[in-house]
Amino acid sequence: MMTANTDINVLVVDDHDLVRYGIVSLLKVQDGIHVLAEASTGEQALELCRQHHAELNVVLMDINMPGIGGMEATTRINRQWPEIGIIIITVHGSGPLPKKLLQAGARGYLSKGDGVTEIVQAIRDVHGGGRYIAKDIAQNLALSMLPGDAGNLLDRLSRRELQVLMMIAQGQKTQEISDTLNISPKTVSTYRMRLHEKLEVATDVEMLHLAIKHGILDESCINQ
Repeated sequence: MMTANTDINVLVVDDHDLVRYGIVSLLKVQDGIHVLAEASTGEQALELCRQHHAELNVVLMDINMPGIGGMEATTRINRQWPEIGIIIITVHGSGPLPKKLLQAGARGYLSKGDGVTEIVQAIRDVHGGGRYIAKDIAQNLALSMLPGDAGNLLDRLSRRELQVLMMIAQGQKTQEISDTLNISPKTVSTYRMRLHEKLEVATDVEMLHLAIKHGILDESCINQ
């Protein structure tokens, strides 16, 4: 438990330098919160957690990043160091991502449009052992669970399938995805085929536009 004189140590993870700098700057002037480190990829986040897990309390995690991305990083951090609270902070507040990331072990979910007061409250709540989900995201989650809600095609995807989809959207090639996820190129191709089947599309372009339509990606993610 945190004492009155103990800061909450935070790791900020985002591949956009200006976004990360803005979050860090806002947190540095908050009483009781200390930015222990920064990372721009999921791999860096894992290494920093490995180095500082004894003193690290909370991770603010983006989703769309080069390499393994925020979803896989969240899964691995939660598996290895479950005492570290992970808060997702992203532009994607609808679609299947919030539910998938909470299932992966995240304890909080915020939009990048949320103010510093809400971010600080989320950090304090998660560090205290609770959860924090921004109101609009919580409403979307609740609505998606109502009887009779059919959801959308992306709800059919597993966390790994969503991850492969986002990596394809970032322009990563089959071999690059294979190396990053430590799976064979044949397995990557199998995931691509499953994505086409589950999303009922014939090409990667159709698949990516469907992902954009349902709020899992934005157009800046596509690098063709």
